[in-house]
Amino acid sequence: MNLLNEEITHKVFGEGNIVEHEDSVLTVDFNTDIKKFVYPDAFENFLTLNDPLTAKTFEDLFLKKQQEQEAIEKKRAEEKERLLLEQQRRDMLKDHKIHESSQIAFWLDEDRQQEIFTDWKISTGTVRSGANKGQPNKVARLRPNSAGLLTVRNANQDEKERKILGLFMVHEVFSGDLGTDGLVPTHEEFKIELTEQEADQMLFWNYYMNASYPERTTWNSGKFRYYDNIWTAQIIQDIIALKTDEKEIALAKKFLEYFCTMNALDITNIPEANGPLRLKSA
Repeated sequence: MNLLNEEITHKVFGEGNIVEHEDSVLTVDFNTDIKKFVYPDAFENFLTLNDPLTAKTFEDLFLKKQQEQEAIEKKRAEEKERLLLEQQRRDMLKDHKIHESSQIAFWLDEDRQQEIFTDWKISTGTVRSGANKGQPNKVARLRPNSAGLLTVRNANQDEKERKILGLFMVHEVFSGDLGTDGLVPTHEEFKIELTEQEADQMLFWNYYMNASYPERTTWNSGKFRYYDNIWTAQIIQDIIALKTDEKEIALAKKFLEYFCTMNALDITNIPEANGPLRLKSA
């Protein structure tokens, strides 16, 4: 807004006229003296436009610029926080070498299949025998690069029918070997829930494979088991292909990008899944 020739009032110098306006500098003629002021800062404390209409227009413009500046500063602060968290993640991954099987699959109890997606509280269960009986199971391999897979097989189903209900990234500052409460904290953003129809198409044994017995579909016992990092990338890739809601697809793609970055995987070169169910159908 060019204020050339506008009349103003200064708290100390009195009435004046703007004789020059260049970018961030105003030159004001107070008849007996000429002063320069920083624009628009001087209007906050020293200068007042005499014309009410011009003053109102300037006030609206100034308020808009102020809001834009606040938005820029907020974005900078958010970016600074993001970079700080990224540095924390890099530091943690530097201190703890990425394990090739640092992902975890949970066997959900039937009574937890619905509420798990409300509270996102993931328990590691307790030790069943020995000196540590009753103590929370530790998940020492888990790091910020780890994903948790939520699977279920009901009592009347065969193990090969185990399906994936959802998955999540662990919290970005979580370290499994330091956890003592038996809970795996989840990432605030990267969580995916599958519909019943989607879960029916996401069978666990399409991905998980026992290297010693590649054709077996056997879980045996235990609340969780570790699995290879690349399998999570395969699972997310298939979820992207399965989803139809644009927002959910966008989240899954962002999830995959984050996961591959955290696990140093080439997102353009994810191999096809070859779990025992796919081996049998090949």
